[in-house]
Formats: sequence, structure tokens, C-alpha cells
Amino acid sequence: MRVSVIGGSTVTDEQYQQAREVGRRLGEHGHDIVCGGLTGVMEAACRGASEAGGHTVGILPGERRAAANDYVQTAIATGLGNARNALVVMNGAAVIAVDGGTGTLSELGHALDIGRPVAGLGTHRLDSPVADAIEHVDTPAEAVEHVVSAVQ
Repeated sequence: MRVSVIGGSTVTDEQYQQAREVGRRLGEHGHDIVCGGLTGVMEAACRGASEAGGHTVGILPGERRAAANDYVQTAIATGLGNARNALVVMNGAAVIAVDGGTGTLSELGHALDIGRPVAGLGTHRLDSPVADAIEHVDTPAEAVEHVVSAVQ
């Protein structure tokens, strides 16, 4: 299964470690990571997945595949800027959000709009009936458990 991992490009050490653990757990269970391919949560999740033998896909905002972080194995240049956010969530069967800014917020909106299961780890809390679809969790293990069980 492919899981989209979304989140901030600038993160604290704790958030980096959480995202890395999410990636590691997904990789250990044979799941692929889809992300925006850059820094922060995206780099950490790809790093964790790569270290665990998982495959990583980065859907990049710019036109250069070389802009991907060092842990992206398949880099897809789009030239779409933040419009690529819809592609990030569409290419995963589920979404895990770690922290995040406005880009993550737009990805959450896309994920909810297309009905993807979402686990949120320290991410946006929305005040809306549709926001109930985000399962807010406390640990990377709970995030992975939620999306895997929601898709099976």
C-alpha cells in the first residue's frame, strides 16, 4: 500500500523523529511513502522508510528532480508549485500528517475531499463536521495502525 506522509518543511527535532519513525514503521511493513519530496517531515519520513527497506516517492513542486531530498528514490518533477499537493494525497491510499503549515492544511483538505483515511500527529485540528474524519493520534505507531486498519 502507498501512504502519503505530509507535514511541515521546517520542523523541530521531535517532529523530525516522529516523521522518521512513521516512515520506518511503514517501510518495515512493506508500505511505500508518497510525499512532497523536500525537507522536514518529507525528508524524515523518506529517511525512516529507506532505512527500513521501504520505497519512497517524492512529488516535487518544481521542475528539477535533483531538488528532492537524499532519501527520495523516485522523484517526480511537476512544475506545479503547491498545486502538486493534490497529487501527493491522491497517490496514497491513506494519509499521515505530522505537524504542518498551510501546505499541509491544503493537503488535508484534498485528502478529506477525496475520502482518504487520515491520521494526524500534532497537526491541524479543524472545526468542521468533515474534520471528524481526521483521527488525531499521539504516537507514530498509532498513526500507522490507524491508516493500515482503515484501508484493509
